[in-house]
Amino acid sequence: MEALYLLIPLSLAIVALAAWIFLRMSDSGQFDDMDAPAHSILLDDDRPPRTDIPHEGVAPKQQEAPPAED
Repeated sequence: MEALYLLIPLSLAIVALAAWIFLRMSDSGQFDDMDAPAHSILLDDDRPPRTDIPHEGVAPKQQEAPPAED
């Protein structure tokens, strides 16, 4: 029974600490945008940029059509 005199105040202190940490994080904007980081992984493009794109003002070269097979 004497253990309850220690455990109840200790558990209340832990709950108060957890609530204080949560409120501090929510006030600092930690939970404002939960979807953007997940979508940015899907939209990330790791491929190198294309080098066959002509410069601005230069017409692309015409590609010849392959010969028709009969």
